[in-house]
Amino acid sequence: MTNPFDYLNWLAILVAALAYFMLGALWYSKVLFANRWIADLKLDVNNPDAKKGMGMMFGGSFVLMFVQCVAIAIIAERIGIRGDGWMSGLKLGLVTGGCLCATPVGVNYLYEKKPFSLFLINGGYALVGNIIAAIIICCWK
Repeated sequence: MTNPFDYLNWLAILVAALAYFMLGALWYSKVLFANRWIADLKLDVNNPDAKKGMGMMFGGSFVLMFVQCVAIAIIAERIGIRGDGWMSGLKLGLVTGGCLCATPVGVNYLYEKKPFSLFLINGGYALVGNIIAAIIICCWK
């Protein structure tokens, strides 16, 4: 019996997940959205407990981004756009990021009565992260 995932380009998926993860370091930095994100969540960054478990959070988030990139790669392969270039990746990333990632975040935030700016930050991160990951996966032969 062969592995049902043999057709996936695991190196492209790993690179895409790393790019998605590195985007997060920039996205949630003071250069971009950290101050607004902290304010919207009402985080106390001076609380020593705020930094507990960071390794687990970073490791867990990377694993989840890797899973997301596996899904993007499966979709790209199934619809026949792997290796088609950046425009196919952009389109796929817009669909997966906008429809499958940012939308459920928005639904949750409506019920949780979270600020719209928090949705724009977190939903925007999912959208841009998916676009970057899909472009990498669709450009890699």
